[in-house]
Amino acid sequence: MKISIKEICSFLDKAIPLSYQASYDNSGLQIFSGDEETGSALLAVDITEEVLEEAVSLGCGLIITHHPLIFFPVKTITGKSHTERIIINAIKNNISVYSAHTNLDSAPDGVSWKMAEKLALLNVRVLAPMKNRLMKLVTWVPGSHIEKVRDAVFSAGAGVIGNYDRCSFNASGYGTFRGNEETNPFAGEKGREHHEDEIRFETVLQSQMKSEVLKALLASHPYEEPAYDFFMLENEFSGAGEGCVGELENEMAELDFLLKLSEVFGAKGIRYSPLRNRSIKRVAMCGGAGSSYTGDAIRSGADVYITGDVKYHEFGNAAGDILLADIGHFESEKYSTEIIYDLIIKKFPTFALRFSERNTNPINYL
Repeated sequence: MKISIKEICSFLDKAIPLSYQASYDNSGLQIFSGDEETGSALLAVDITEEVLEEAVSLGCGLIITHHPLIFFPVKTITGKSHTERIIINAIKNNISVYSAHTNLDSAPDGVSWKMAEKLALLNVRVLAPMKNRLMKLVTWVPGSHIEKVRDAVFSAGAGVIGNYDRCSFNASGYGTFRGNEETNPFAGEKGREHHEDEIRFETVLQSQMKSEVLKALLASHPYEEPAYDFFMLENEFSGAGEGCVGELENEMAELDFLLKLSEVFGAKGIRYSPLRNRSIKRVAMCGGAGSSYTGDAIRSGADVYITGDVKYHEFGNAAGDILLADIGHFESEKYSTEIIYDLIIKKFPTFALRFSERNTNPINYL
């Protein structure tokens, strides 16, 4: 079954919100080949020239990766670098490229959550919640229409706090207005001041939902000129963020746990800080280069923190406070393709998805 490439990309943009990506990142559609539809997509952690060749041989019109092809600025396309050659050959072969990078790291059920799933952790929660992501909507609605407005705003995604939805605050009062000769007021008469019993309706939303929530509000509100306010909140958003922390069902000795990491993630050269001779129960992790969240892991009460790209002195700084385990950047993110697979196949169950069989890990071990 062929599906529009733009439809797939638009779905991923919303399912893994682009607004979650870091300021330095470049997630989203990297290359659009011009083909409107494709019958299959290839999933990979990285795109290499070998992965592109694989997509060509399989007839895939779309490659979806975790790491972006275009991460640093591309000033020329002459074929001198592997990035330039991939761009040229992707366009020649009518292959589009899409990447979900730091937005997939931060999204609910993202990269770190997949790591927790592989380790069968319980009671999983965000390690470092996002900040400056929540807004409050305040509006005033006639009592006769409050349920209609509430339903519309909630359907647009507002009103979710943790495991609760349809969350709002409502207070009774009255509003005043006077329309000029150009108006057609919902209540009262043009040219005369009117008092209307109204409900003050407040709810929360993620900032990327603002346009959709506002559209729903305006479409459902009976007034020609409804009053509303959006406020940025300083509250942490526990529904998304970097890393996660959870608990093992049964405690494990430190070395046994490190051996389990090696088995689960195929990590051939785990580096770790000095053992503390304590059992492992609470586990924190962050896929990719997450050593900057070691302090968050310590504050969470975790016995071990798993990530990649840890520097020499960071092992020393963690000694005594937590067992710090570097399993490798690629190894910690290798299951990111499974997340993307599950999202797409649930939305487009008849679309053909393939996992790349090429090893794209640039690091080798003796």
